[in-house]
Amino acid sequence: MPLGEFNDTVSAQMRGKIASTIAEIEATRGVTVLFAVESGSRAWGFPSPDSDYDVRFVYAHPRDWYLRLFYGKGVIELPIDDELDVNGWDLKKALSLLIKPNPVLLEWLSSPIRYRWNDAICSELTTFSSKASHRTACLYHYLNLAWSQWRRHIDGRETVNFKRYFYVLRPALALRWIRLHPETPPPMNFQTLVAGLDVDDKVTALIKHLLVLKSWSRETAEGARFAELDALIVNEMEWGEAQEKGKPNHHLVAEANMLFRQILARLEG
Repeated sequence: MPLGEFNDTVSAQMRGKIASTIAEIEATRGVTVLFAVESGSRAWGFPSPDSDYDVRFVYAHPRDWYLRLFYGKGVIELPIDDELDVNGWDLKKALSLLIKPNPVLLEWLSSPIRYRWNDAICSELTTFSSKASHRTACLYHYLNLAWSQWRRHIDGRETVNFKRYFYVLRPALALRWIRLHPETPPPMNFQTLVAGLDVDDKVTALIKHLLVLKSWSRETAEGARFAELDALIVNEMEWGEAQEKGKPNHHLVAEANMLFRQILARLEG
């Protein structure tokens, strides 16, 4: 039983506002934004009517900016308001994280909602990320995320915030993806994630029902827990706990350095 197609809930007006924000960052900070994507519940596929916009991006300074003894931190963070949450990572920081690889950055590169996208550079970043052994990094990321959200928002409660339920269910299903598809990182989009798993029809129907409830409700809406979903979540977390740790990707450092220089040279040209 499919959950349905992914629905892009970003209006043309909001896309224009986000594009203007990105352009302003470039002008005031002296950087080039390589890509900017949605990373929150809108990209995951289960927004609420009042969900904000979580814009994440990777940027690069001109080459000479990096040829200094001292330079600032590798992040740009704008003040968060009721509508926009915007922050990004410098290319040097991003590449150092892709070596691990960093599951959050893998999600950014696979986001179904793109606000800015340099095709050539993003293709190189995606190709590079595919060379890193992602299983251990993703497993521990989603396992820790699932347990922390479970303990904070579900365990011991009779009713659960719909939004928080998905914050636990999504990483639990990502663990299931890692178990069934160890060669491929879990997809960011929730509909694609569920479609790639052997979830029985009853559980899928419950997930679909929960999606409908969340799409109609505000961020604070709550409801009764579902025993079948709780059992799935706990089962996947227990499986993750039993897995062994893998090896780091130190062999990719030289290639990351080369890619860093190549991207800066392309931007200069």
